[in-house]
Amino acid sequence: MTIESERLRKTYEQLKTDAEAGGYHLNSDEDWTLGLVEGLLVNEDRYGYQACPCRLASGDKQADLDIICPCDYRDADLHDWGACYCALYVSDEVLAGEKPLQSVPERRPETPPRLSREAEAKPVEGIRLWRCRVCGYLCAREHPPGVCPICRAKQERFEPFVLPPSAIPGDP
Repeated sequence: MTIESERLRKTYEQLKTDAEAGGYHLNSDEDWTLGLVEGLLVNEDRYGYQACPCRLASGDKQADLDIICPCDYRDADLHDWGACYCALYVSDEVLAGEKPLQSVPERRPETPPRLSREAEAKPVEGIRLWRCRVCGYLCAREHPPGVCPICRAKQERFEPFVLPPSAIPGDP
């Protein structure tokens, strides 16, 4: 499948803008990065969503939510390894050449655990909490936002968030 160069360039520029606006960096090797963006677009055409180009997507969006770019593992991989699994996103140190780009081990479990969308978050004085699975952003509202204000992940990337009892004032 060949991706039209104008679409590829436009998507690359949008990803770069979004990454920088969120405090992230795309890999500075433009040829590598364009290859990954092409993989994202191929997956978007194939499945209807931009699954990580370095992982095998199932074609079931619910089952693949954790690997829709930016994946749920990006921030932990950047912290621990300086890059995400496919090296689309890199840390400040890797970008500056202070840390070498290295292979990142797979964090995704063979069968990713899934909370049902109908699962209820434990209310704290009537407030429901939602957590962005990509960046960890928390919000207290009836429904998750349509787009994460931090990383721009879509609403489907939010999950109910339950505070541990020790974090709730007045609980023993």
